[in-house]
Amino acid sequence: MARYIGPVCRLCRREGMKLFLKGERCYTEKCGIEKRNVPPGQHARSRRQKVAGYGIQLREKQKVKRTYGVLESQFRRYFEAADRQKGITGELLLQSLECRLDNVIYRVGFSTSRAQARQLVRHGHFTINGKKVDIPSFRVRQGDAIGVRTSSVENATIKHAMEEVKGRGVPEWLTIEASGQSARVSSLPTREQINLPVQEQLIVELYSK
Repeated sequence: MARYIGPVCRLCRREGMKLFLKGERCYTEKCGIEKRNVPPGQHARSRRQKVAGYGIQLREKQKVKRTYGVLESQFRRYFEAADRQKGITGELLLQSLECRLDNVIYRVGFSTSRAQARQLVRHGHFTINGKKVDIPSFRVRQGDAIGVRTSSVENATIKHAMEEVKGRGVPEWLTIEASGQSARVSSLPTREQINLPVQEQLIVELYSK
């Protein structure tokens, strides 16, 4: 599966907000937004322009795409699937992205970023309902149990991530088990539980043209 492999701080600067793409670094003064909150490019400071209409809709789409680490064709499939379901398309779109396995791993604190979670999943460090799953885009469902494989409990990257993210909290729709090595999807996330400052309706309008 294709993925973006370029510098990620420039993506946050382009959107003018933290997308938390570099894990721990995003919570320090070394964050690209903290150091240089201007769009990337040689003449960024002199070419700030007022964005309207299509530009605003495009920026909202790019924020969501870059936050969850999906490319255009994959994002389009998520939108089309959400559009076929009954309900509010924008909210269903965000719910689908939020239920990706790599995002869940990040949300429960087994990784410091979604990119790191994607790599850990690819390497087969996690299980769902006791079975190994190595597909980052796998969609979890209500009642699923996500756990660290027995052979990966002492993995240095996972242990470091769990220590690093202590105190940041876990979304209400996820429950950490007493062992700390597994979590359960207690319910599907609602829009209020998805902490993402975007206007998803603008994405729907963009694709509906």
